[in-house]
Order: sequence, then C-alpha cells, then structure tokens
Amino acid sequence: MGLAVKKLRLFNFRCYDDISLRLKAKAVVVTGKNGAGKTNILEAISFLSPGRGLRHAKLENIVNYNNKSMAWAVSAELNTDFGDIKIGTGIDIKNNRRIVKIESEIQKGQATLSEYCSIIWVTPQMDRLFLDGSSIRRRFLDQIIFNFEPSHLGRLNRYNKALRERSYLLKNKGIENIDSSWLLSLETIIADSAMSIAAARLVMVERLQKACVENHLDSNIFPLPEIRLNGWVENELLNSPAITVEDKFKELLKNSRAKDAITGGAEYGTHKTDFVVFHKGHNIIAEQCSTGEQKGLLMALTLGSARLIKAEKAKAPILLLDEIAAHLDSDRREILFDMSMHLGGQCWMTGTDGDIFNSLKNKADFLYIDNANLHNNDTNITESKLHVVNR
Repeated sequence: MGLAVKKLRLFNFRCYDDISLRLKAKAVVVTGKNGAGKTNILEAISFLSPGRGLRHAKLENIVNYNNKSMAWAVSAELNTDFGDIKIGTGIDIKNNRRIVKIESEIQKGQATLSEYCSIIWVTPQMDRLFLDGSSIRRRFLDQIIFNFEPSHLGRLNRYNKALRERSYLLKNKGIENIDSSWLLSLETIIADSAMSIAAARLVMVERLQKACVENHLDSNIFPLPEIRLNGWVENELLNSPAITVEDKFKELLKNSRAKDAITGGAEYGTHKTDFVVFHKGHNIIAEQCSTGEQKGLLMALTLGSARLIKAEKAKAPILLLDEIAAHLDSDRREILFDMSMHLGGQCWMTGTDGDIFNSLKNKADFLYIDNANLHNNDTNITESKLHVVNR
C-alpha cells in the first residue's frame, strides 16, 4: 500500500483522553459536526513529521484541556516499503521540549522523523495562504523542504536563535555597552545560516515549479501556479557567489545595528523572504484571484509537492486534507480524490457532510466523530479492518 498509518494512538491529546485506531485502507474519511474533533486526529498525525504540526501550536497548548497537569503523546505504527516502523512523539514536561522515539529509542531531534515519514497537509486556515503575511507562506515552503532536508529545521532554529539574541542585546544593552566581537559572532551565525536557508528555498522553488507543470500536463483541473521568492538574500544569490553575499550580508547587519536596536529584529534576512505565487493562466498574483482560484492554486502546490516527494524519495507522502470540499466544485473534488489515491500514499480527509465522499465508499475507512467519540460509520467496514477504542 505504500506509506500509511496502520495503528494510531492519541494520549491526552486535545479533546481525546486515550484512543487507539487500527486501519488498513488507502484512504481514511473522518466526518462529524464542526468542533467534534476531526482536525485533532489529523493534527496528531502531522506530529509524525518535524515541526509544530498543522496548527503550528505550542507544545504546552496541545494537552487535553481536562488534564492540564499531564503530558500528551502520539504514537503510530507505519506501513512502509521497508517494513513496519513504530514512531512516537510527545512533550517532556520538565524541559518543555518535544521527544521523538523510533522503535522505542529516543532520538536526538525531530529531524529523524523525515527519514521515515513524509506528510503534507491542507487546512481551512491555509485558504488565506495568499492573503495573510509572508510568514505563513515561508512556513508552507519550509515544511515542504523538511520532507527532503531534515537539517533545514536546524538551520532555521539556529538562524532564529541568533537573530533573537542579537535583537535582545541591541534593545536592552545598547550598542555602546556590547562587546562588538559578541555581536559579530551572532551576525556571522545569522549570515552563514541565511545562505543555507536561502539556497535550500531556491532549489525547492525550482523543483516544485517543475512538479506543478508536470501535474498540470496530466490534468489541468487546477490552475498552474508560477512561483518565485522575493527576498534580499535570495535575489543576491541569483547573481553573486554565496561567499560574496555572506560577506555583504554581515556588513549590512553591522551597519544596521542602530536602526535594529530601535525597530527590533533585522532589516534584512531570510526572515523577510516572501514565497510569491501567481496564477500563470491569468498572469495575476494569487492574492488577486477569486476564492475558488486560490483554493485551486493551493491544491496545485500541494499535489505538486506530493509528486516531487514520490519521485525523489521513491515513496508517496501521507496526505492530510482537512475540510477539503470547501470552495471545490464536484468535478474538482472527484479529480482531487482520484489524484490523491493514485499517488500511492495514505490520504486522510475530513468533512461535515459525509455524502461528498460517496465515491470512496468501497475504497476508504470511514470514521464518524461525535463529541470526541469515534464510531464506525460504514457497515461495509468490518471490525477486523477498523478498530476504535475509547478509554
């Protein structure tokens, strides 16, 4: 079947006390009323990959609100081409950090997850991807990169940590009271990390663009996106060697210390980069497109990244499609189902209206959630195929 969740357990996670699922289908459909707990299931699965999950939540905010003093955990048994793999993750309350286990052995960091599991998601909040600030678009692109380069997460953390420390010193100590070598050391870390971050983003944009074009040639049901990066570091790297750009960036940071002490952060850097998307057919920027066209562009990017992962990692990712029917007509919805299923990885879909998934009746496991209680919603699915336990 390719990459898929065979068993899933959520302990003290969001609205769930302790639930366990066993699944065998290539697709899983989760239905229920708004607020029933559908998205929480998908969020739990998203934590099987590096990062802060599909809600970008703080670790301490994930714990079941009825048991705030306790930890939360997610564990899964994955079906892979190399056999079954057991993965677990949760919070270390004492240190307020995330723990990752592979086959019961604690890992040094989250990056190891990318070696076993690639996950891509689309949520209703992402419908504003092209309307909100650039940070959400950078996060979208970086999440795709995590699936190929686990070290990218470390680069971002290193960059952001040094940027915060520099900002704190400039705002609270004053330039005249800071050892210049200390600032220079931080700025060197910022510049060095920025080169790696920007280079990874530039490469990914080029590869993602090609994958979107290939998908569009197979089916033009979704608009073809034209993507690019808009940032000082990226623009410089397109025209100059990395060592030259790094030295120039360090000089910019040094010269902007006085201004940055007032405004905070830094005037230049990869934290300012925007991931810009155009509707190629209309030749207009995505934010000026209709709601339906924006949804189509989002799906084109998502399916493009899935195709890229399958081609380069020889295994399709797990897709998490939350309330996917919104702003999609029936034709686009059915083609999306078909494309998602044919990728080869497992696909999880949620919705309030179970009827829109009728075409998947004989292909998917169906779950119905009512106030955090899960039920088998399809009489064709036997107990041996799907098992749900609430404790």
